[in-house]
Amino acid sequence: MTPLLHHRIDGPTDAPVLVLGPSLGTSLAVWDAQTPALARRHRVIRWDLPGHGGSPAGALRDTGPGATVVADLAALVLDLADRLGVTRFAYAGISLGGAVGAHLAVHHPQRITGLALVCSSARFGEPAAWRERAALVRAEGTEALAAGAAGRWFTAGFTRTQVAGRLVDDLRTAAPEGYAACCDALAAYDLRPDLHRITVPTLVVAGRDDPATPPGHARELADGIPGATLLELPGASHLAPAERPQAVLGALLGHFEAPADDGSRHTEGMAVRRAVLGDAHVDRAVARTTEFTADFQDYITRCAWGEIWTRPGLDRRTRSCLTLTALIAHGHQEELALHVRAALRNGLTPEDIKEVLLHSAVYCGVPAANSAFATAQRVLAEDGVPSPF
Repeated sequence: MTPLLHHRIDGPTDAPVLVLGPSLGTSLAVWDAQTPALARRHRVIRWDLPGHGGSPAGALRDTGPGATVVADLAALVLDLADRLGVTRFAYAGISLGGAVGAHLAVHHPQRITGLALVCSSARFGEPAAWRERAALVRAEGTEALAAGAAGRWFTAGFTRTQVAGRLVDDLRTAAPEGYAACCDALAAYDLRPDLHRITVPTLVVAGRDDPATPPGHARELADGIPGATLLELPGASHLAPAERPQAVLGALLGHFEAPADDGSRHTEGMAVRRAVLGDAHVDRAVARTTEFTADFQDYITRCAWGEIWTRPGLDRRTRSCLTLTALIAHGHQEELALHVRAALRNGLTPEDIKEVLLHSAVYCGVPAANSAFATAQRVLAEDGVPSPF
């Protein structure tokens, strides 16, 4: 029997299963910052790549040059799930770990309930570069890569932290044959023609300073996967879960913790929320999500955006007029500024917004309308929109 991948399980035994896959050169410790919070509502299963952490390189039948493909790694994950009695599971993976998840979502869709691809890609560059790295490691070991690893994985300000040092140590202790086999898998990987076959709710997370899988790779994933959500994190390089732990945690909580029976409302709500408020605002809200605020973010997405804004009885232009009036009446100036921009996206002109504000002066009061005019004028000026005020 094939040796079982080394793994660690956290969380309630009866909770939905979430499998976390690591990146090349690291161990399951790359998910240390997110696991405690995720394990409160999930049975979290983290695993090590062959030859990494506690997994033997012998988990792969053949680690010779060119023998390993991502399908082999995906088969090991399915074997782990089968031996643990897990039929269906959500999956999040970093880089190569993400490629494993994407492969599973394409070729074994009946097993996957949701997917998050973190600093990953549909194709990891030219195959020759990976084959050269595999040959180097087979000849000289992983120590040959250790000196430059921190610069590839982290931004300059993070390279000397203890977290960075521990992850580089994972690379140093990786078995050369296992690491090289994973390089071969990356060399052969190209999922671009099959991205449209991923049908589960998918989150794509990118580090804006990632030289290994730049944001363009994430955009290609998000554009190719139907309905995928894209989040780009500033101040993050290739190992974003280590460098921006709270931002990644917030994104995963928001993506995976929508109740199963409300999944479609969450998906539809997120699509409308982005269309009305803009990707930049929603990305910031998702990035700021914490364990404390995750339920509220889910509630807003499902109820306000997934149940009310999606109803067919009123068009979005009319809903913007109503929303502006309600915010003026209650004096919520920060939200008003947000929805002035939303109203423009929903088809209102600056003249239309002016009429709404004038109308509100009669029914909400002159002081409220006065403040609203000041807020709206500031927003239009900031966005370079000619003002009729």
